[in-house]
Amino acid sequence: MTANTPVPFLDLVTQHRRMETELVAVFSDALRSARFIGGPAVEKFETNFAAFCTTRFCAGVASGTDALRFALIAAGVNPGDGVITVPNTFAATVEAILQAGASPAFVDVDEKSCNMDMERLAHYLDTRCMLEKSSGRLVHRESGRPVTAVLPVHLYGQMVDMDAILDLAEQYNLLVIEDACQAHGAEHFSRRENRWKKAGSLGDAAAFSFYPGKNLGGCGDGGAVVTSDARIARTVTMLREHGQAEKHYHDIHGYTGRLDAIMAGLLDVKLAHLEEWNQVRRRHAQHYRRLLGASESVGTPDEAPWARSVYHLYVIRSARRDALQRHLHQRGIASGLHYPIPLHLQKAYGSLGYKEGDFPVSERLAKEILSLPMYPELHSEQIARVSEEVIHFSESQTGPATEAPPPRGHEHRGSAIFPI
Repeated sequence: MTANTPVPFLDLVTQHRRMETELVAVFSDALRSARFIGGPAVEKFETNFAAFCTTRFCAGVASGTDALRFALIAAGVNPGDGVITVPNTFAATVEAILQAGASPAFVDVDEKSCNMDMERLAHYLDTRCMLEKSSGRLVHRESGRPVTAVLPVHLYGQMVDMDAILDLAEQYNLLVIEDACQAHGAEHFSRRENRWKKAGSLGDAAAFSFYPGKNLGGCGDGGAVVTSDARIARTVTMLREHGQAEKHYHDIHGYTGRLDAIMAGLLDVKLAHLEEWNQVRRRHAQHYRRLLGASESVGTPDEAPWARSVYHLYVIRSARRDALQRHLHQRGIASGLHYPIPLHLQKAYGSLGYKEGDFPVSERLAKEILSLPMYPELHSEQIARVSEEVIHFSESQTGPATEAPPPRGHEHRGSAIFPI
């Protein structure tokens, strides 16, 4: 490897080339059986992924967005309800809330983890909401809207402080739906149970995405809802299949949101390797941390002592983020932005009534975060080269950190590589 050898942001070709024989066998089996929708392949993957997440049930669906929407509806979020989440996430988190007929309410994120800030969540619940004495339900003080759920996002592969979330959920009678679309295999040390627990196993239900760039990625779109609640699991299986309790008997309004059999088979092959891939990602993160940690100009990811991140993304912070990204691009190193515009400032969600300055941490992060190459097939020499260029740029800069944005199109943006 030379100093001019490009470093891609993501390499899906190498992984699939190594597994080609196993993956092609899945397709061949499907051709011979003609079982393309449902059937043994889907059931087998659902059983195995539920076991991986340590939940009782898994329902495969067509995408992570479907998983989020179906999980909200099945758990009991009704049209008009409020659902609390964060502005520092991909748009699908809010899309799912709105598509379920609910209304998103934002709380800001923690500076270190980039995940939901527990103090801000507690403050929101205490000052903006109240528990009705007659019904025991939580309502928003100003609008009178019921607030029924909190949707924490396990961003970049690190879990939210779920103990704190669950404590508040019990206090305020809230459902908890985990957005685990970037956290396949991530773990949280439950102080309540004195043991490590997998992403997806702590809330009422959780949503996963199997978009190709995920830690467990398919060869196209796919997703899953995991839960240990039989009622939620049953409702999700009806929602994904036109609301059918059984063929031709439509008990609820539903959708077309199935996980295809071929995709399920491909995912099942990959699932056997996921723990190993996640361990490699953790080693890559440690290597980055050793190399970048000496620079005071670069902020590296903070991993809480109660969390085991699976580093879906390796996201650093720089006051000169846009210039740094240009510098890396000029040297053949691809990078990404996850995410450059907080959701409360997106045009699509202007009707929610938020404005610049409402969530200062998310807004500050959006200007400073940069995702470096991170995938199991990354080589230590590539990590060293990326780190060397980041440090070289950061230590050579002087003067105020004001700059023009980088040219569009050269970096892998979150919406292109890592949608939910």
